[in-house]
Amino acid sequence: MRARTAAVALLSALVLAGCGSSTTPPPGPDPAEPARPVGVQDPAVLPTGSAAPAGSCNARASYRPTGALPAPGQMPSGSAMARIQRAGRLVVGVDQNNFRFGYRDPKTGNLVGFEIDLARELARAIFGSPDKVLFRAITTADREDAIREGRVDIVIRSMTMNCDRWERVNFSTEYFSAGQAIMVARDSPITGIKDLAGKKVCAATGSTSIRNIAAKAPDARPVSASDALDCLVLLQQLQVDAVSTDDAILAGFAEQDRGTKILPERFTEEPYGMAMKKESVDLARFVNGVLERLRTDGTWTRLYKAWLSSLGPTPQPPAPQYRD
Repeated sequence: MRARTAAVALLSALVLAGCGSSTTPPPGPDPAEPARPVGVQDPAVLPTGSAAPAGSCNARASYRPTGALPAPGQMPSGSAMARIQRAGRLVVGVDQNNFRFGYRDPKTGNLVGFEIDLARELARAIFGSPDKVLFRAITTADREDAIREGRVDIVIRSMTMNCDRWERVNFSTEYFSAGQAIMVARDSPITGIKDLAGKKVCAATGSTSIRNIAAKAPDARPVSASDALDCLVLLQQLQVDAVSTDDAILAGFAEQDRGTKILPERFTEEPYGMAMKKESVDLARFVNGVLERLRTDGTWTRLYKAWLSSLGPTPQPPAPQYRD
């Protein structure tokens, strides 16, 4: 029975079929670029990276908006927003496999989701049209490189704000609050992080999740895949014992595979921010001004209800924190 469940769930995960209701995507072609090929690393030795010491910074604090937002199409001369305006479109790095956050609608093939709609709101603020956005599907590990190399203007891809990343990129204020959890097969004997010793635990390459597993379950056997969805496939194929990533991402997986369960323990805080180049402080201030408006005019709440209502009661938007 488990093998049959895994086969059915694997097909569901790969095509993202039967994803439930979604808001109607805007007309016209979706200009998304494909993600890079999947790769799974050997679990024996994986880099865990290094994070700034706890308390050394407030990772949630971004740059305060300055004054009223400029009118669409009238971005300040010399600003990052003016450059984007001249280019004729906002280029955003997104996920295409994160159910309800950023994924392909199986009926239309278009990218849809909570983070996709946030990107459209930024385009609306710059151009006056939510359609002037080019989506580039990128992997978790490619997020910072895509920013540094100028392949995208901004990344909106379930990216945790932390002190280590603040050294290399700028973030917006927090737009979603998540926490790391563990997913296992419904019949698994694993009940919590204490049971992971000797177990293969999958997380995405370049994510905070793979570091957290190494730190909090040092006797586990971490397995790295290029995307969290690939970890779900490995779980379905019985190649790993557990998947560990943000609870919001796991909730989408659980909707696609009823043969899994999410363990109740949430052992980290994962605040999501939009990432951009380190030198683009003006863009960070502008984005934060847009996020302020989305919080106060009800847009954030409307988008949450449209995409994320399955997570439970609609919360208040994360309160902004500023460093200046």
